[in-house]
Amino acid sequence: MTSLNAVVISIRLVVSLFIQRLLAELVGEAGVYKIGQLRSLTQLLTSFTSLGVFNGIVKYVSEHKEDKEQLQKLFSTTFVFAVIGTSITGTILFFCSNLLSQYLFGSESFSYLIKLLAIIVPFIAVQRVFNGVVNGLSKYKQFAKIELLSYLISAALTILFLFKYNIDGALVSIAIAPFIQVSVMLFIFVKVLKEYVQFSKLSFKIPLAKSLLAFSLMSFVSTVLLSYIEIDIRSMLAKNLTEDDAGIWTAMTFISKNYMVFSGSIFTLYVIPKFAGIYTKKDFKFELVTIYKTLLPIFGVGMLLVYLFRDLVIEIIYPGFVGMSSLFKWQLLGDFVRLASLVLAHQFLAKKMVRNFIFSEVLSLALFYGLAYYLSADYGVEGVVMAHFIRYVIYFFVVFFLVFRYFKKNKEHIKA
Repeated sequence: MTSLNAVVISIRLVVSLFIQRLLAELVGEAGVYKIGQLRSLTQLLTSFTSLGVFNGIVKYVSEHKEDKEQLQKLFSTTFVFAVIGTSITGTILFFCSNLLSQYLFGSESFSYLIKLLAIIVPFIAVQRVFNGVVNGLSKYKQFAKIELLSYLISAALTILFLFKYNIDGALVSIAIAPFIQVSVMLFIFVKVLKEYVQFSKLSFKIPLAKSLLAFSLMSFVSTVLLSYIEIDIRSMLAKNLTEDDAGIWTAMTFISKNYMVFSGSIFTLYVIPKFAGIYTKKDFKFELVTIYKTLLPIFGVGMLLVYLFRDLVIEIIYPGFVGMSSLFKWQLLGDFVRLASLVLAHQFLAKKMVRNFIFSEVLSLALFYGLAYYLSADYGVEGVVMAHFIRYVIYFFVVFFLVFRYFKKNKEHIKA
């Protein structure tokens, strides 16, 4: 699975580097800032339109693959959640488009883009739900095909629109990407979806509402709040410094997300299903050490190489973004600690440890938000990536304590 995922990610990285280079040359730092705002908004909508049930779908599909009745309850509840989420989100986007455009981009001229997203939100919800099914079934090959094909089509569209309509074209292509992803998923995976999701028997009932709401709450904290904080920090940098400074930080996070996307697929396809079936401290420690021994050295070497050749990386991907060089150290250190932390934190999702998850995520986000504002006042853009590193060091120790406290508190059921 890791090898297959590596091939897909490698192809995506090459294409992404090419697109980022084009964006840097054609729209500059200010344009990259605007693209960052839209992507953060899209990420927020990805969670909100389905009321954050993605991880719940992964968990319950992996546990009840053979239980058709339980699966039908799951998908009926998910269907209701998606209808509610898309209705609320679409209405807000459409009728508050001018206000949102002003907040996100500092101008009402992009209100058309917000209205376009209002139309796209059902596809965002459907794409998120179907992705949950694919991940829950651990269909690695199909998932790889869907990811690669949809990304290549979206990338081709971005390039075409970018050359034809400049920044507006790039933004529109990003907005309609969920439609492309759903189309590709149905083309590749429709037979399997029909096997597990009986669309004709979906009912407007919510028998698993209580169980899925726990995941909704966790998703709101981890995805919605994070996306909002990214949007707000980017807006703060644009307001207090310049849009170019906001674009430099956005470019740094784009590079980070490109290599961190590898770990994201591993978490949903392997870690959550694996942790969900582990009930002893001994087994958990063994699995944790195995994951650490497999992932951390690979990422550590990769990040070290990125740091050593950071000026070359900037010249290749973001020529002219000279202010990025000082950001690499803090961003890479933070991402390495983040990776180690997230492996542990997925135990919260696997075991539905809602309170622990929410506490650790809120603490992490609050630290990042507060430190970013505080440190950027003295260190500019570099202060934001310094906040990123400090936040994850504290987060790691908090999560480590909470996870192993879980086994200690349940020692009457769990023998170490």
